[in-house]
Amino acid sequence: MSHNMKLPGIDGKRIAISAGASGIGLEIARVLKAQGARLAIFDVDSVALDKAARELDTEVATVTDVSNDQQVSGFFKDIANKMAGLDALVNNAGIAGPTAAIEDIQPDDWRRCVDVCLTGQYLCAHHAVPLIKAAGGGAIVGLSSAAGRFGYAFRTPYAAAKWGVIGLTESLAKELGPSNIRVNAILPGVIEGPRIESVIAARAKQTGVSHAEMTAEYVNRISLKRMTPPQDVADMIAFLISDVGRNISGQSIPVDGNLESL
Repeated sequence: MSHNMKLPGIDGKRIAISAGASGIGLEIARVLKAQGARLAIFDVDSVALDKAARELDTEVATVTDVSNDQQVSGFFKDIANKMAGLDALVNNAGIAGPTAAIEDIQPDDWRRCVDVCLTGQYLCAHHAVPLIKAAGGGAIVGLSSAAGRFGYAFRTPYAAAKWGVIGLTESLAKELGPSNIRVNAILPGVIEGPRIESVIAARAKQTGVSHAEMTAEYVNRISLKRMTPPQDVADMIAFLISDVGRNISGQSIPVDGNLESL
């Protein structure tokens, strides 16, 4: 989607984005800003957050760990105070978690991955939903993953959390539909950028093959034989938040070139 192609129903909308200062989150913020949205973002990286807040002219930018209830609560209080409400939430924050055999994954590493990737989405929804209800409805989009529809050997906490996001999404779509709130999940696959490079490097080391071989292995599993740019994910999220997506809810939508397996 061209950034100058305006979707109806985003201009002036107040949208919160978790982990909005880098990676896919920053691309989502850029696309929504180009559509005229008013933005509130948080991130754990204060330097990246300051830079993104200046670039995007955000109304709220708060250093926040998505797994920390007090910090998440503070972020949404800032939104209520400074923006007088909220129309949509993009539950984007996540971490890769450990790459290891189940017997080698430490409980603290498991918990941290699930806390950020799943409990963080609950915490944001918990604090955002009253604001969105008060606005008369809106949208929530959660980031799951291709790992949320395939099992993922050696990435069990991440895959388990991302399956959990789909369960949360489908449950909230039913719960919040009567309040005119649409809830969907996006399942990115192999996304271009530094994060997939680090995942590929870890996987290559873990299985004893070269980085180039592991990259080829990932691309060969995609029907379209190419990685997906972050903007494609951001464009789909904009579509779902816009009025064009007003009757789409409870869906888990891959944006991945048809990834066939993990």
